[in-house]
Amino acid sequence: MYIRLCGNFHVNSAAYAPSVCGLISPMPRKVQGHETRDVTLKKNYCFACGPDNPEGMHLKFILDEQRQTFVCKFRLSKRYTGPPGHCHGGIIATILDDAMGKVNKLHHVIALTKEMTVEYLKPVPLHEPLHVEGKEVSVNGRQHINEAKILNEKGEVLARSRGVFIAIDPEKMFGKFVER
Repeated sequence: MYIRLCGNFHVNSAAYAPSVCGLISPMPRKVQGHETRDVTLKKNYCFACGPDNPEGMHLKFILDEQRQTFVCKFRLSKRYTGPPGHCHGGIIATILDDAMGKVNKLHHVIALTKEMTVEYLKPVPLHEPLHVEGKEVSVNGRQHINEAKILNEKGEVLARSRGVFIAIDPEKMFGKFVER
C-alpha cells in the first residue's frame, strides 16, 4: 500500500467517520496537499504534491466542480526522463496515483492505495503542456475506486489508471509519526 497522507497531521475532529463516506460536500476550488476537512497537516513532504519537499514535483490540483474531477496542469522537465525525450513510467504512475488520491477529498477521507493499474497508451513527452484528471468511479463502504488519465494539449489520452483506495483512520495509522 502507498501512503495517501504524507507529512505530519493534526486531527481536528472525528478522524474517520464512515457515515460521511457517501456524502459529497462543497470543496474549495484549489486543493492543496492531502488535507481534508478533518485532517490538517503541519508539513507536507509528498513527492508528487508536497510544497515542503524541495525535491518534489509540486503538483497543484483544482476541483472542476461541474465534472467532480480533480485537474492539474504541468510540464515535465528532463529530470523525469525515461526513454529519450519522454517521461519515466514510474513518474507517470506517481502522477496518476496522486490524481486518483485527490478524489477521496470529496468524501473528506484519507485513503491508501490498495492496488493500481496503469495503461501506458502513448509516450508521455517532456517539456510539453500536459494535464492529469482524476475522478470517482464508485464508493462501497471504505473502498473507493477512482480513475485518472494524463492528456496532451490536443486532448489525446497518453496514460490512464484505475485504483482501489481504502479509507483509514489517520490517527490510528499515523499517530505515532506526528510531532506533538
